[in-house]
Amino acid sequence: MSHIGLGWRFSALVGAALLLAACSSTSVNQAPVESRGTALTTAGAEATAVAPTTQPLPGAENAGKPGYYTVKPGDGLIRIALDHGQSWRDLARWNRLENPNLILVGQVLRVVPPEGQPPVADAPAAQPVASSAAPAASSAPPAAEPVSAAPAPAAAAQPAAPGELQFAWPASGPLLARFDEGRNKGLDIGGTAGEAVQAAADGRVVYAGAGLRGYGNLVIVQHNKTYLTAYAHNQKLLVKEDQNVRRGQKIAEMGNTDADRVKLHFEVRREGKPVDPLRYLPAR
Repeated sequence: MSHIGLGWRFSALVGAALLLAACSSTSVNQAPVESRGTALTTAGAEATAVAPTTQPLPGAENAGKPGYYTVKPGDGLIRIALDHGQSWRDLARWNRLENPNLILVGQVLRVVPPEGQPPVADAPAAQPVASSAAPAASSAPPAAEPVSAAPAPAAAAQPAAPGELQFAWPASGPLLARFDEGRNKGLDIGGTAGEAVQAAADGRVVYAGAGLRGYGNLVIVQHNKTYLTAYAHNQKLLVKEDQNVRRGQKIAEMGNTDADRVKLHFEVRREGKPVDPLRYLPAR
């Protein structure tokens, strides 16, 4: 066979192969699908950005409406729930999220209960504590660790507004840092590794894990429809999600996970917004 005939056959085979490859390839306009696993114990994966498509994102029709939140880059379901005073499990249920670790930037989530539908299990309302009450006793001895920078002496707690909750101190160590809306969303309390961390009031555990960046091993307790408390940087968690706890109950052991030293970071959240815990704690 001549070189011309062989060349023609080779060109024809190459052309057919290229045509088949083009027919079997995936369209570049197809939005990527990303699976982050199905573990319902973390829900800490950050929101996934998707390529532009003609399909509206879930919940887009509710964008801007009261009670809804549009997911931003860096968001995760746990943080969204904490910032809105809810349980991440409730958010997953209200929004029918099959995989709570997979949310999309631009997706619109319901962050308040549907009308007539309460959270899965409302926590018992914590009873107000008289402002003169002593803090709950710790099951661990007072911190013996020296504090490198002595904190300013704690001022007397401002009285809470009538009808608002007051809490017991969650740990007995020195106050290392106070609430600062711009820099510190709660109090930092010193202590030693393994020291008791106690629930500040009766409630229900709505999160126990390490899925929220910057908080380490974290416990979040819901006290009623208005208040949550958060306990961060623990070395060991002693409670599980959906467990009811009592004021003064040991729920964790102090540690330094995701922190520069052993300490408890304690937050009080009113409808998801961080508020000064000293406003709700008795004077020491």
